[in-house]
Amino acid sequence: MNPRLRRLLSDYEKVRTEFAGHPYIDVIPLGGQPPERYRVTYRLKGLRWDKRQSRPIVVSQHVAEIILHQEYPREKPQCRMLTEIWHPNFGPYICIGDHWAAGETLADVIVQIGDMIQYKSYNPKSPLNGLAARWALDNRAYLPVGNIDLYQAEPDITLSDWSDEKTEPEIELSD
Repeated sequence: MNPRLRRLLSDYEKVRTEFAGHPYIDVIPLGGQPPERYRVTYRLKGLRWDKRQSRPIVVSQHVAEIILHQEYPREKPQCRMLTEIWHPNFGPYICIGDHWAAGETLADVIVQIGDMIQYKSYNPKSPLNGLAARWALDNRAYLPVGNIDLYQAEPDITLSDWSDEKTEPEIELSD
């Protein structure tokens, strides 16, 4: 198996593990084995521009598409929103370039986009949406609009003392 296919398979397995039963993120692989396209639904607070009110409003569902093109992972994946969003770094595509490195996993990219949606992460100095960048600078006191940690907690594992060799250790799992 070539390195790209190994990476695609590794990303697929990590995404399945990381986001299975996730309370805020649903990831649907689209086509291919291993998949090269994903649709990601976020149930997080973010903003979209309301034309009637001439201001951004809070919305709680966002859908993105991530494409792992032929140059992936040497080059960043192609990411775009399928729903409207008001954010300095979202336009025809999602600008993840400020954080991208070939060692980033697809799961990391999915979490990064979620943090961007919540305005936990944004770069008004390199905007795709200049109006949203100006708004973000003028309204820093209201940001982030959400503050949910998207990485699922690892269970804590505690092993009891093995001083008595005739008994097996007790293992406790907790969130």
